[in-house]
Amino acid sequence: MLTPSSPARRRIPRLPSSGVWVYWEAHPHHDVSRVRDLSPAGLFLETRFRKSEGDVVQLHFLVQEGRIRADANVRYATKGEGLGLQLRAVSPNDIPQFEELLSRLRSFLPPAAFAY
Repeated sequence: MLTPSSPARRRIPRLPSSGVWVYWEAHPHHDVSRVRDLSPAGLFLETRFRKSEGDVVQLHFLVQEGRIRADANVRYATKGEGLGLQLRAVSPNDIPQFEELLSRLRSFLPPAAFAY
């Protein structure tokens, strides 16, 4: 069953996001990677590249909602899995598309998934 991830430290649960991909850049790396989960506050990016905590990552979501650009900070890196990112800012012009993306991801979850 699909449920939002919700570690005790996370105030905003993340939504599973199969099918969401991003083009990302963080000097000197750039790549296209799958997003494992997503929330208005952050995401987990599957990648083989390692980055340090605090590094800035520029994101370009590749989704049906249209252009979504955002900046994020690396919160943690899991070797062989990817990066936990905290969103710093979504481009102001892209906020409506980002909200549509989150709504679409929520629509795949059963209502019981939001009873925390």
